[in-house]
Amino acid sequence: MRIKKTVAIVGSAGLPANYGGFETMVNYLTKEKNLEFEFTVFCEKTPKNKRFKEFNGSSLMYLPFKANGAQSIIYDISSLILSWFKFDAILILGTPGCIILPFLKLFKKTNCIVNFGGLEWKRDKWGKNVQWYLKLTEKVAIDNATSIVADNQFFCDYISEEYGKESILIEYGGDHTSYKEKSSELTKKYPFLNLDYDVSVSRAQIDNNLHLVLEAYINIPNRNLVLISNYAKFEYGRKLKEKYSGYDNIIMQDAIYDLNELDVIRSNAKVYIHSHSFCGTAPSLVEAMSLKLPIVAYNVPTNRFTTEDKALLFSNEHELSNIIQQLSKEKENELSCKVKEIATRRYTWKRISDNYARLFT
Repeated sequence: MRIKKTVAIVGSAGLPANYGGFETMVNYLTKEKNLEFEFTVFCEKTPKNKRFKEFNGSSLMYLPFKANGAQSIIYDISSLILSWFKFDAILILGTPGCIILPFLKLFKKTNCIVNFGGLEWKRDKWGKNVQWYLKLTEKVAIDNATSIVADNQFFCDYISEEYGKESILIEYGGDHTSYKEKSSELTKKYPFLNLDYDVSVSRAQIDNNLHLVLEAYINIPNRNLVLISNYAKFEYGRKLKEKYSGYDNIIMQDAIYDLNELDVIRSNAKVYIHSHSFCGTAPSLVEAMSLKLPIVAYNVPTNRFTTEDKALLFSNEHELSNIIQQLSKEKENELSCKVKEIATRRYTWKRISDNYARLFT
């Protein structure tokens, strides 16, 4: 009997997945590959009554730190120290804890796969010191990883140009979503389901450009927008909600974490607006593509790579308004068929999991 290779997964909030690209990926990776590998997933601080011994056939190891915010670096470094000498391979999601890799490598060589995570250090939300640290750990991670994973071709090109290193393109799956008809129960909960509407889903962070989308729809009052976001969590989001809630054609829906409800809302939309400017292959975008929604996306290289230039692109609120106003039913159908074909070919969890599995052996 072949002994399964042991793999530690470090850097996500853990399982079960509640929200977030890394967490969703860990969920489907362990679900797809738990018969081939013995996974241990490191999990953030969680009340004892909400902990699981295992999930998706994988062991869970809880640490007394949160995966995000000020404790995230300690969380990642602690996970690496605890896993370095015990596992055949380690999948590290993000680079902030990778500052310790050169030290660990002095004692033992371990198959270390780093998911680059994106150009976090460029985000405006970080102060200068944090940006400096994130850029440093990016370099340390890329210099010390056995394999480097990037979720978008734009990042692969960046790693090659900046560091002269090869990376492996592994995106995210979107086929956990499925088309769902609206029900009377959900229509009562979300009355906008009775309307024709366009939809957008994103965190309320300034680089996701929610303000551009909202300004665009002020100029097209005959077209409804459902903008789903965690407004209350960020000052940017709270200000947007205060400013734009009074418009009849704009529904500012608080974040929805129930996948079934979210699928119903997205399934019944006419168009998906993707306004992220800093994400790589954004999970929300590939999910919308898997649902066969016509895509109108913010004009940055990452979004163009993800949609293979089959989306309509905007750079400001005026361009977005014009695109939406000029959209015909025929054009919507054409766009939806093109992005669905891309999603079926590229953004499936089986394909994503197979690509990761090759790196563990």
